[in-house]
Amino acid sequence: MFDPATSSLVVLGGDSLAVVPAHGGDPRTIPLPGDTTALSGDAAGVALLSTRGGYFRVDVRTGQVAKLGIRGHDGTDFTAIARRTDGKLVLGTADGAVDTLGSDTTVAAEVKIFARVDAIATQGNTAVVLDRGQTSVTTIDPSGGHAEHALRAGEGATTLTVDPVGRALVADTRGGSLLVFGVDPLILRQSYPVRDAPYGLAGTRTLAWVSLTAANVVVGYDLATGIPVEKVRYPTVRQPDVLAFDEAANTLYVVSGSGDGVQVIDNAGRPR
Repeated sequence: MFDPATSSLVVLGGDSLAVVPAHGGDPRTIPLPGDTTALSGDAAGVALLSTRGGYFRVDVRTGQVAKLGIRGHDGTDFTAIARRTDGKLVLGTADGAVDTLGSDTTVAAEVKIFARVDAIATQGNTAVVLDRGQTSVTTIDPSGGHAEHALRAGEGATTLTVDPVGRALVADTRGGSLLVFGVDPLILRQSYPVRDAPYGLAGTRTLAWVSLTAANVVVGYDLATGIPVEKVRYPTVRQPDVLAFDEAANTLYVVSGSGDGVQVIDNAGRPR
C-alpha cells in the first residue's frame, strides 16, 4: 500500500514489512513477530496486518509493532483485513467468515457464507468481499451482520481493490477480463477483455491500473465512458503482482512477485 501520511510505499513480505520512502532515503525493514497474510492501513501512518488469532498494528514511522488478539479466536486463521470509514476493522477467515469488530479485540458481527475470504476492500462502511473459490464478490452491510448482494465475478477472479470514486475493481485472471462493479447496490457495470493474465490492480480517480503478469506490462484504463479505454502502457519488472499508487505525486509502484524488486513510474498517468 502507499501511505500518504509518511509518503512511503509499504510492502508486506510475510514476516516483515519493507518501507520505501517516496522522496529518497534508504528503505527500511520492520520485522514482524509472526507470519501475516494481508495488508491494509488507515492512511495516517498505521499499517494493519492480519495473522493467526488477530492482527498486527504497525507504526510506519517508528516501526513499533503491537499484536492484538481477537477474543475467542485464538486458533482462527485470518486471511484478509480492511478498515471502514468509521474506523472499524473487518477481517476475513480461511474458513469463510467475515468478522466486523466492535472494539480493537472483540467481534460485533459475523457473516459466514464463503468458501474462504481471500480479500476485503471497503467503500465507506460497506465491505466488499472476494471469494476465489466461488469466484464471487459480495457486499456486507454497515451492521456487519448481513450480506447485502452477491455476484459471480467472471471465470476465476483473483484480486480486488476499490478506487476513490466508489468503484470496486476485480481481475478475472482465468477469464481474461477487468470487472468494474458499483457497490451501492452491487452491480457489474463494466466487463472488459484483458489478455495476458490480468492480476495486480490499483484504482485512482482517473485511471484503473491493471498488471498483465504473462507479458510483464501494466496498463492504465480510463473508466469514465461505458467501456474501459487504454490510455497508457508500460513494461514492468518480472511478475508484476502488486500495484500501489500515490495520488498526490501521480506515481505508480509495481512490486515484483519473483524477487525483482519495486519499479517506480513517475508521472504515470501521462502518455509518453
